[in-house]
Amino acid sequence: MIASSFRDCQAWRAEGLTLTTSSNEACKLYDAILTQYVQWRNDDTVGGLEGCISAIQAADPNFVMGNVISTGLELVGTGRSPRPGGGLAAAVSRTVELASSQDISPRERLHVKAMELFSRGNFPKACEVWEDILVDHPTDLLALKFSHDGYFYMGSQLLLRDSVARVLPHWKPHMPLYSYLKGLYSFGLMETRFYDQAEKMAMEALTLTPNDGWSVHSVAHVYEMRAELDKGLKFMESREKDWQVCDMLASHNYWHWTLYHIEKGEYEAALQIYDDQVFRRCKASGSMLDTVDASSMLCRLEMEGACVKDRWRELLQVTRPHTEDHVTLFNDMHFLMAALGAKESATSQRLLEGLQELAKEPGDNHQHQLAQTVGIPMCQAMIDYNQGDYKRAVERLYPLRYRVADIGGSDAQRDVFNQLLIHAAMKSEDQHHRKLGRCLLVERDAVRPDSPLTRRLMQKTLALHN
Repeated sequence: MIASSFRDCQAWRAEGLTLTTSSNEACKLYDAILTQYVQWRNDDTVGGLEGCISAIQAADPNFVMGNVISTGLELVGTGRSPRPGGGLAAAVSRTVELASSQDISPRERLHVKAMELFSRGNFPKACEVWEDILVDHPTDLLALKFSHDGYFYMGSQLLLRDSVARVLPHWKPHMPLYSYLKGLYSFGLMETRFYDQAEKMAMEALTLTPNDGWSVHSVAHVYEMRAELDKGLKFMESREKDWQVCDMLASHNYWHWTLYHIEKGEYEAALQIYDDQVFRRCKASGSMLDTVDASSMLCRLEMEGACVKDRWRELLQVTRPHTEDHVTLFNDMHFLMAALGAKESATSQRLLEGLQELAKEPGDNHQHQLAQTVGIPMCQAMIDYNQGDYKRAVERLYPLRYRVADIGGSDAQRDVFNQLLIHAAMKSEDQHHRKLGRCLLVERDAVRPDSPLTRRLMQKTLALHN
């Protein structure tokens, strides 16, 4: 039996979020799954996410929202392709069929619709449906969190912020998981460059819930974007014991920790954290967030001239099985980093060709539509850079620099592509490109004042081309 602290049928009904099932156990398990999703942690006392997902199926296999949350979590994890013929597509179909055969509430019906749209890659429409739910049910945390992930995958920074701002006044401090909304809102504020407000909101959340890994993560972003590196290092270290328990986010927070070291040119310290934490966790979890972080980190270190030795080949073992998934462009570009780093040209080529084929297919898959104009040219630029054709890499990347946000992720994560463009411009034989590289560094310095990485690159480009 699940702990009594989780909400049963009556408790959900009292909150205006009725769940169509007669099983109190299923309702409590739904709450347990939602709680772990919001907290970014597997709670062993309830069997972790996997245990709860198995248990909810046993408690009531026909519980529509039980199927929505279980299947939805796998979809937003982006680790398995939901294309027809696979197990994930079958789970989506089963949920749709269950919903059509039952008398469920309009809210639950919208949840099923949003999940199905997301499974087809139609992220914008799925988010619209989740927002429709939130208009009438602003305390529906599943709709809010799913839409938050959807906006993240589209790089919709304003919506990341405003979606939470719209519902926040409806939440009261006594409500379960209330403090976590502050962390969600903080992240949206940070992505729209309201750094002071973002830090304040995250600190309020941490006062209420010290082990809120997402709020720690939001503060880590703020310090990185302001290039307050020593402050960031001190903050991450002082709170490590708190956020380490968030096993689904811990590797990402360690990745943020390494960014401070890379900015400072402390490559050995960064590699130590990569080996001890980032790659170890990535290999164990196989999660997409952990995998893209590992890829990005090695790419940044290599551009900086650090020796990453055999790490690319080890990472390729994790990324290669996902070569043909093509769930998000953001994932694809990080898988490509690993294939190029490991000098695995056949894998690189297969990834690019698969993306080219999907870009030609009709349909409403947001990522595949974006592949033609943004994703494929960016992948080709990465291949150009890897092959030493820096001039061509600049020609492909520079026109897309203000569209890179469309591939999803955060400003901090996408900075790897800014750095790639700067390095390509600095190395290009084209004199105009070299001047462009200096211009881009001046721009980076304006956004992240006093960044040691920017200063190092500026010194390098002046030494090279004086």
